[in-house]
Amino acid sequence: MTGYYDIVLGLIPVALLGITAALTVVGVALTAAVPIGAIVAMSIIGHAMFINTPADASDEANSARPPLNAD
Repeated sequence: MTGYYDIVLGLIPVALLGITAALTVVGVALTAAVPIGAIVAMSIIGHAMFINTPADASDEANSARPPLNAD
């Protein structure tokens, strides 16, 4: 089953390379297309790190289980 973070990991290179290639084909200079693609890739990473954090998913999954006793 593909989760949110699997999709994020797949979208990072797609955004960087795909947007850069698409902008280059349209006629934008490569020196401008690469930073635009990088900004989109960084925004995807930022969303995964700060908006939809990994702690949110694990808190919901662990809420039904009691905490472990290490003693």
